[in-house]
Amino acid sequence: MLRISELKLPLDHPAEALPAAIVARLGIAPAELLGWEIARRANDARRKSAILMVYSVDVTLADEPAILTRFAGDNHVRPTPDTDYRPVAKAPADSPRPVVIGAGPCGLFAGLILAQMGFRPIIVERGKVVRERTKDTWGLWRRGVLDPESNVQFGEGGAGTFSDGKLYSQIKDPRFLGRKVLTEFVKAGAPPEILTEAHPHIGTFRLVTMVESMRASIEALGGEYRWQQRVTDFEIEDGRIRGLHFHSGEFLEANHVVLAVGHSARDTFHALHDRGVHIEAKPFSIGVRIEHPQSWIDRARFGPCAGHPDLGAAAYALSHHCANGRSVYSFCMCPGGRVVAATSEEGRVVTNGMSQYSRQEFNANSGLVVGIDPARDYPGHPLAGIALQRHWEERAFVAGGSTYEAPGQKVGDFLAGRASTGLGEVIPSYKPGVHLTDLSECLPDFAIEALREALPVFGRQIARYDDPDAIMTGVETRTSSPIRITRGEDFQSLNVAGLFPAGEGAGYAGGILSAAVDGIKVAEALALDMVS
Repeated sequence: MLRISELKLPLDHPAEALPAAIVARLGIAPAELLGWEIARRANDARRKSAILMVYSVDVTLADEPAILTRFAGDNHVRPTPDTDYRPVAKAPADSPRPVVIGAGPCGLFAGLILAQMGFRPIIVERGKVVRERTKDTWGLWRRGVLDPESNVQFGEGGAGTFSDGKLYSQIKDPRFLGRKVLTEFVKAGAPPEILTEAHPHIGTFRLVTMVESMRASIEALGGEYRWQQRVTDFEIEDGRIRGLHFHSGEFLEANHVVLAVGHSARDTFHALHDRGVHIEAKPFSIGVRIEHPQSWIDRARFGPCAGHPDLGAAAYALSHHCANGRSVYSFCMCPGGRVVAATSEEGRVVTNGMSQYSRQEFNANSGLVVGIDPARDYPGHPLAGIALQRHWEERAFVAGGSTYEAPGQKVGDFLAGRASTGLGEVIPSYKPGVHLTDLSECLPDFAIEALREALPVFGRQIARYDDPDAIMTGVETRTSSPIRITRGEDFQSLNVAGLFPAGEGAGYAGGILSAAVDGIKVAEALALDMVS
């Protein structure tokens, strides 16, 4: 097959227009096109009055070599890439069982790949199975009751379960491991459209059933899950991992361990540091969630085509370099979603965003965050970023009334430097509730300054983005891990053999897809080490 890319058609084109465009692009007779299928579909909304659909298609032709010769040097006509996944190893008979710590996207795919290669992994997770975890998470949202071991951050599925379920990434992926991730998700019940959409997403409710299905697949292949098993210490001897200690007092011998704990396993990071595992501070960001009615964003992005079923709810990506040297950017934008309580520690408030597959809730929300750097903002200790996160999360808890309500402020009041005392046109979606106040109480001065500069700039790019009634809710601190558990080219810790840091928590991913891909890479490296 050949892949033809950058085929552009009007938004409301008839179905027969696509094969006609293929024929015209290649300069062939219709009879020479033996078959075709969509590989990727996107939209180009730069001209709101003439939005285009942009396709990549895989085609079967009567004489493919002749077409390749004719279009030699044209990157938009080339052989269809081989995206099939091939395991790198097979477990020997009576192979020791590797251990995966964490059942988020990274740990899930590390466990799945190891199971598919026959290694029968043991997956240990501090939280609960996904449906029990969902009940506990709703307990915080509805009643303000936090379970520190079962929440948005901890439990089966990881933090990505309560998100927009975005399945795209900017990572380089020459082996098409992202395709393996999407294919496994479809097997587990995801809509097949995620294989072709340029910006696929799933949403929380579908993720729950998919995670359960993938767990069943791992168990059917000999894998084992152990729930509510929080790792408290690491047995390290002569520079090699030897086992794990749990809060229950149990010990699990292990010589090969995937560390996929997520970006909020702060106690685990401290335990690793205390054992001398090489850790370094890394940059992350801090800010707020900003909400607008989704209809505002749709009109700003799609103009008269807003609401078209082939476009769905509009998303955006914004960035601005400020006079104070800081960068402000949108993060984890959730069309037609809600802002959610995402803390995992008592006495702290953290926000995140979530959408369902339909993206039909009233508001759009996004993180609006300011980049910070260890050398400038938290020097001197590898875990200093954690202390900085906690400081502002505690300030947000107090500013919100010390009840897990979040501090909120209208954009107009924020720009004017006054506390908000009443809502306007935009109603915040955060549960258990928003306490109107002055967000300068729970963000660093440089972040306030940068946000005040960036908002009017963004308002010139997206109409009404800086509308006085838009609502900001604080704080967003868990944009990424504040540390990196440094690893070598063999994917093992720099100074602890057999320990494979992976995913967001180790500082090597950001989002569901990149974390899952990293889980595959680490599982492969572990498998090759075990059979060498």
